[in-house]
Amino acid sequence: MTDTPPPAPTTAHPTATEEHRFPCDQCGADYRFDPERNMLICDFCGSTRDVMEQTGPWEGGIKELDFDAALKNLLPLQEMEEIRVTTCPNCAAQVEFDPDVHATECPFCATPVVTDTGTHRHIKPRGLLPFSLDESAGRAAMNDWLGRLWFAPNGLQEYARKGRKMQGIYVPYWTFDAETRSDYTGARGTVYYESRTVMRDGKPQTVQVQKVRWRPASGRVSRFFDDVLVLASKALPKKFTDALEPWDLSAMEPYRPEFLAGFRAEGYQVDLDEGFVEALQKMDRQIERDVKFDIGGDRQRINRIDTDVSDITFKHVLLPVWLAAYKYQGKSYRFVVNGRTGRVQGERPWSAWKIAFAVILGLLVAGVIGYFYAKGG
Repeated sequence: MTDTPPPAPTTAHPTATEEHRFPCDQCGADYRFDPERNMLICDFCGSTRDVMEQTGPWEGGIKELDFDAALKNLLPLQEMEEIRVTTCPNCAAQVEFDPDVHATECPFCATPVVTDTGTHRHIKPRGLLPFSLDESAGRAAMNDWLGRLWFAPNGLQEYARKGRKMQGIYVPYWTFDAETRSDYTGARGTVYYESRTVMRDGKPQTVQVQKVRWRPASGRVSRFFDDVLVLASKALPKKFTDALEPWDLSAMEPYRPEFLAGFRAEGYQVDLDEGFVEALQKMDRQIERDVKFDIGGDRQRINRIDTDVSDITFKHVLLPVWLAAYKYQGKSYRFVVNGRTGRVQGERPWSAWKIAFAVILGLLVAGVIGYFYAKGG
């Protein structure tokens, strides 16, 4: 694409994992959001409350924000917030603590973390996908996945099954909307066949040889991109989070802090302009497919695509992930579960003993087969 984004605004700084708490109306203990019942519930007295009781900040739908205004630091003040953060020394995740907490473990890699006093200003989330799987369902999905990894260490599998609870974390993403118009030049290839006589086994034979006739092609394609999704976190490997897709963004709810009760929400570490660069790359791939379709024919060549991008809007959104970070024999293993579908990804652990056993067993089987083959011969 020809369009390149301007520099990042000073407001789009990395932020933290944030824990939201809501006091129970009956006993004062903390409510938590129950994915199975889709409501707030108090584990102490059993009281419940509807998430939708109070008017949310984005009543009337999830509205887009103007991209150019954000880059120029011209977003309304109500779209921004400041929070206290610290950085994990191991994985660089941004972690927030409550005022009375001075140390904890990083939810992303299980490394001990001590509080800092730094604050960062960032763009508030506009929408989220609420958890629909509770912790027990997320753990069951992870254990099933581990159980299918035959070469995983038994000790790790057992430790995961008996370990502490998984962390429910809302992971930050950007979504981008844009109108695009692309002019292109290229060529359309039409396949045809020519008859040719060749000699085979001393005899002439007629064969059909494939040829391609190329003709110049040019034109324009247009596409409106809706909710191009870009991960805004660096705490987890992108290959894991990409593998959790697809996400049903049509089911997204306007942001309400009640959905985060009992969970954590990680702040974004990928700035808005950096996220838009990746969004442009995703758009480019789709536009290339559109151009090839528009060229038509049996083959296509693309010489040039000039794209104009306009009406760019964005949202900061949160998507639900169950996360387990385990330290086993001095190494951290992380597993992530899509909080909506139960899809699992993680660092694949290997057992040296199981691999060695499999190799020895394979050699023994090969030796036995060779012995009987030789004896039979």
